[in-house]
Amino acid sequence: MKKNLLTRNAVALLCGAVALAGLTTAAVGQPRATKTVLTEPKTEAQAERTVPPANFSYAPIVKQVAPSVVKITTATKSRQATLQGIPGMDNPMLRRFFGDQFDLPGMGRQMPTPRQQGLGSGVLISEDGYILTNNHVVDGADQVKVTLRDAREFGAKVVGRDPKTDLAVVKVDAKDLPHLELADTDAIEVGDVVLAVGNPFGLGQTVTMGIVSATGRGNMGLDYEDFIQTDAAINPGNSGGALVDSAGRLVGINTMIFSRSGGNLGIGFAVPANLARTVMTSLISDGKVTRGYLGAMIQDVTPTLAKEFKLKDANGALIGEVKSGSPAAKAGLQAGDIVTDYNGKQVNDRRHFRLRVADTKPGTTVALKVLRDGTPKTLNVTVRELPGEPALVNANTTAPDNGVLSDVAVGDLDAAARQQFEIPATLKGALVTQVGPDGAAAEAGLKPGDVILEINRHPVKSADEAVKLTEDAKDKTTLLRVWSGGGSRYVVVDESERKNG
Repeated sequence: MKKNLLTRNAVALLCGAVALAGLTTAAVGQPRATKTVLTEPKTEAQAERTVPPANFSYAPIVKQVAPSVVKITTATKSRQATLQGIPGMDNPMLRRFFGDQFDLPGMGRQMPTPRQQGLGSGVLISEDGYILTNNHVVDGADQVKVTLRDAREFGAKVVGRDPKTDLAVVKVDAKDLPHLELADTDAIEVGDVVLAVGNPFGLGQTVTMGIVSATGRGNMGLDYEDFIQTDAAINPGNSGGALVDSAGRLVGINTMIFSRSGGNLGIGFAVPANLARTVMTSLISDGKVTRGYLGAMIQDVTPTLAKEFKLKDANGALIGEVKSGSPAAKAGLQAGDIVTDYNGKQVNDRRHFRLRVADTKPGTTVALKVLRDGTPKTLNVTVRELPGEPALVNANTTAPDNGVLSDVAVGDLDAAARQQFEIPATLKGALVTQVGPDGAAAEAGLKPGDVILEINRHPVKSADEAVKLTEDAKDKTTLLRVWSGGGSRYVVVDESERKNG
């Protein structure tokens, strides 16, 4: 090794000498070429282009944005998992290991699952503690904790979730919090600089930079999609974090990545702020997302269909069917119509048309421009509320640690729950969605599918009321009146000798 090192040093010295000789020859021999200086006047485009200073930095924007981006940690308590249908679970020898508790009446064969924890990000959007994040960050969580940039920690409540856009709103009890302004994402363009702020891999708050790579992306598996694509690095833990513009405004909620390895490949997607604003406002005010409805089956205009319908291009949304009695039928919309404009905005395809309708407040009358047999027409349609939208408010809400029934999760009754558990349409209460397998509630016989009608003789009409009635309890014994299996009964849950958690 010593010999090789000496050889490399000798070669390096020789090369240096040759280079020096070359420079000397150039100086003594022919004159060195001089650099041509542009003296022509700048074009208008060149004159308007500004060159950033040598010390240009995004630090001021990061300092403005960072306090509004939070870390969200979730915990899911151990619960019973159904093992029916899993190969080998019918083996009677399993009773030797699981005993009689392996069978629970009406629940199939069960065994406890381990406690799980999750990590994500969120964005403060109001000074009183409302936070935007992804539905998949908080879905199924029994406990949600929010950590601010200044290390303050808060227990958080899930205000509402919208799986159809993968958005959720959580709330912390605090005032005067830093928060972000939402940008108008109809104005963003491909090439705009954006910063992604979040908590990837639990490392702590991290900022990455990129550009808007594309807008209006879809086909990611959600019902309502209008993603902003960016090459700013987004990794696991960034979900629910902020995508901001160069003015520090919220452009989108980072949601997913395209990756073959699980890590960043420069293709990330964010729910645009305009869509997030609509969902957030609806969840906060109504507890659910209220969407517009026309009652028409729509499809994309393919090049083949465009040729058959004698269209100049493949833009627009083709009406395939109009449901009888629907707003579309009442407005005179017909199968074969091509919708080209909705409420003053151009319709490019089926997905964008569906988004615009869903984003319209029920009761609003809008103008539709259509092509019917090549002839332009304008129809006025009054949008109705999309039927069958479930309310997912507090679908996994539990009482706080200073209350009772802390191992019981409740949700509001919706059409799907009533059908699944055969709950009468007139029954009001809070649906039991989860029960800790080792708690006093499970011991008292409470189980998922039960409906809590009263707590300590106080009527319960919603999940919110159930949670409030379990807060700051005077003692650890709770009297419940529960609807279960077609009738109501009283249940006493005694947690006086148990420790929650």
